[in-house]
Amino acid sequence: MDVMPQQPPQSPEPSRPPLDASDFSGASALSTFSDPASRDGLPPLSLRTTLRRAALGTVAGAVLVTGAVVTVPDDGKKAAPPPLPGPVSRALAATAAGSPASLSDLTALLGDRQQWVGTHPSDARSWAVLGTAYVEWARRSADAAYYERAEQALKRSLDVRPGENGNTAAWVGLTALASARHDFGTAKKWGETVRARQPKQWTVYPALIEAYAGLGDHKSVNTAVERFTALRAGAPALMQTARMYRDRGWREDALANAQKAADLAGTPAQKAECLALLGELAWERGEPEEAVAQHSAALRTDRAHHPSLAGRARALVALGRTDEARRDYRAALAYLPRPEYMLELGELYESLGQDGEAAGQYARLRETLAQEAVQGVDNALLRGRFEADHGDPDTAVELLDGEWARQHRSAAVADALGWARYRSGDPSAALEYAAHAVDTGGQNASYAYHLGVIQKAVRDYGPARRNLEEALRTNPQFSPLAGPAAQEALDDLTAPPAGG
Repeated sequence: MDVMPQQPPQSPEPSRPPLDASDFSGASALSTFSDPASRDGLPPLSLRTTLRRAALGTVAGAVLVTGAVVTVPDDGKKAAPPPLPGPVSRALAATAAGSPASLSDLTALLGDRQQWVGTHPSDARSWAVLGTAYVEWARRSADAAYYERAEQALKRSLDVRPGENGNTAAWVGLTALASARHDFGTAKKWGETVRARQPKQWTVYPALIEAYAGLGDHKSVNTAVERFTALRAGAPALMQTARMYRDRGWREDALANAQKAADLAGTPAQKAECLALLGELAWERGEPEEAVAQHSAALRTDRAHHPSLAGRARALVALGRTDEARRDYRAALAYLPRPEYMLELGELYESLGQDGEAAGQYARLRETLAQEAVQGVDNALLRGRFEADHGDPDTAVELLDGEWARQHRSAAVADALGWARYRSGDPSAALEYAAHAVDTGGQNASYAYHLGVIQKAVRDYGPARRNLEEALRTNPQFSPLAGPAAQEALDDLTAPPAGG
């Protein structure tokens, strides 16, 4: 059940009652977060069981803790003392600069704040730090159970000091939490509330940009990126700019900004994130060798950057190095069990005729999506994509219609909805969504392939041929299953008619 407030702070109280204060008093606050045998089954306080599979998150997640650290005024006797030199202070210094903290330093920060709020339950600042750090940890470990912890801590922070009384750090945390759960409408509401009250609060912009992108609001994305850059120039802003240009299809501008971000990166974790984006850009323009090189460089820079294992695997598939690709996918999933990696590995197995292994990945994918749904994560887009090709297309249409009705109108949702409608037997209804995805989604080979196939189904052969050619020209190996299907569809269109 969705437990996030659906209105910004000035609106009436959410339907769910606030957590009882006794849940956060003294030692009970710590036991709420640390008992592995509790009803919610959350991992233990030490985080050791999840550290082994933790991975770096997005640059958007890299600044989450900063909002809770630098924006709340000192609370006198209730505030925690400055940390001694060491991993906690390094984590705070890194995030204050807009950089990712190392995993060991982030773990130390979480343990430090957990211990502090256990004996100082009225410290709003530390509750906000803890809550936003939980959001970052959930992103970096692919462990959605931490989102519930984050919500509890952020609500406790607001119970102690409402946002209207200066606790905008907790609002920043709620923006990040909603965005991480793909609840982009709620993220927009919280983020715009922060922006209205503190226009120079730069820490809210990464999550707000992500929310605008999820809603398909390109104009607001552009404005927010410009504002973020004006407030906090540097590698994080350059990364946001590169992603914005990529979504527009401006490859050269995206590449230039991502490279400049890599040159300016101040920590190994930040540099690895920049190199990984360079790898993604190389993959999208059909240069798998360059993609392998960039993702390998990211792993040399920071061996804990597990998303680059999946990125490198994707490029290795395109090079026909499927044994190495399977190795990298399995390694990525061991540390970072993201459902999108399960789908990619399943499709690789299917393309190789290994149906049993593919079915195992698809079953794992379904289980993971169900677990994340319990934690309030909206994975309708990914589930819709999966159902359209490997499950029930009618279910996919229902899921994606719901996303569209919620104003989640990104190019990705438009593409998935169009493809689901085509797969369910309604290519005429699919056409406008697929065309919208191609018009707004930059130079994406998968979008062009879907549109070309749909146009072929409605006998619009000239445009169908052009879009299929565009897909294969952009990235001829964009998918181990769809790539060969695109070539087959194009060959069918260009074959001479029977009889010569």
